[in-house]
Amino acid sequence: MSVEAKLQEMKLELPKAPKPGGIYNPVVQVDDLLYVSGHGPIKLDGTMHLGRVGADLTEEQGFEAARAVGLTMLATLKQYLGDLDRIERFVKVLGMVNAAPDFQRHPQVINGFSDLMVQLFGDQGRAARSAVGMGSLPGNIAVEVEAIVQIKD
Repeated sequence: MSVEAKLQEMKLELPKAPKPGGIYNPVVQVDDLLYVSGHGPIKLDGTMHLGRVGADLTEEQGFEAARAVGLTMLATLKQYLGDLDRIERFVKVLGMVNAAPDFQRHPQVINGFSDLMVQLFGDQGRAARSAVGMGSLPGNIAVEVEAIVQIKD
């Protein structure tokens, strides 16, 4: 089943791919690897999941924000590749959580991103990963994720 069909089956929609918020490329390709810039959690209405996990947001809300980042990143990858089925595998993921100082469950939040990728790509969606807490993120977004993705020819 195609990734697009899986998204439809799961009743998930991709938001509009975001435009760069600075002087960078959303995706840089080197051979068969895509280096995907950090993405934030965009909702379908164009707004963002905002706040600090462990203060303004619960862990569950952080998980949902990380899942939203996954959909946002897929929107960018679809725009770049034309077809999400060109993705061979997710190689490396760095997840950053806008967290209260005493919040320690960063991996459980970033699982929102990783779970989505495994649901859509199977074991090829399971990447090497780091999940860290940050004192702040741009615009007070709840989660930011960057990735390295291998593509098929």
